[in-house]
Amino acid sequence: MRILIIKTSSLGDVIHTLPALMDAKRAYPNAQFDWLIEESFAEIPLSHPAIHQVHTLTWRTWVKARQITAIFKFFAQLRKLPRYDLIIDAQGLLKSALMARCVSGVRHGLDRQSLREPLARFFYQVQHSAPKNQHAVERTRQLFARALNYPYHAHTPVEYGYSERLD
Repeated sequence: MRILIIKTSSLGDVIHTLPALMDAKRAYPNAQFDWLIEESFAEIPLSHPAIHQVHTLTWRTWVKARQITAIFKFFAQLRKLPRYDLIIDAQGLLKSALMARCVSGVRHGLDRQSLREPLARFFYQVQHSAPKNQHAVERTRQLFARALNYPYHAHTPVEYGYSERLD
């Protein structure tokens, strides 16, 4: 099974997604997880043992410099990615939902009541709920569990997937 995670930024949000990734990897040890992320944060998934491939973008640079052509080229490149069995938009924003829409595969995201930008839901084929009052780590763990259809247990220890080394 090939799964694309879309969580482009920011640093804290990217870190908060790692426990959900680890839950999913435990549930599907043979799955291939890829990640779409801002280039400035790419080292996090690049160095993670559960990630197979990382796709990068420089959205902030493009928007700041008003590089509309670069944005359109990026969306065209997304359309050329191989088909994924599952696409999980863990960002939950209109821009990330548009990115998910460009990739071939079944798109999962949060529902209207769970999103900061409710319009994003129109780009998902499957929507899931996760209460807004929960911590981002728990919300993302719930999203992954529902998208991949494995049981979510709040009491399961949070793991980030990096072994601790003190050199």
